[in-house]
Amino acid sequence: MADLTPHLTIVYFAWVREMIGLDEERVARPDADMTIAALVDDLARRGGGHAQAMADPSRLRAALDQQFVPLDTVIGDARELALFPPVTGG
Repeated sequence: MADLTPHLTIVYFAWVREMIGLDEERVARPDADMTIAALVDDLARRGGGHAQAMADPSRLRAALDQQFVPLDTVIGDARELALFPPVTGG
């Protein structure tokens, strides 16, 4: 059964959160066939911190419903999108 939640929660981490000034936000659920990259472009058009944080999408990583995915992934009926810088380990 498809998720009928009218919103998508976007969670921001590290410098992405700092630039935007939010830990998370809820946005109207995008079309099911929209990719994360297309949503990032839409967010960048808001200007301000969103434009700064989304200016170079190659610097972003994403997770849909807590699963790492590439930015060209379709959002579908996901409930949560996390955006963050590349993860480094040690």
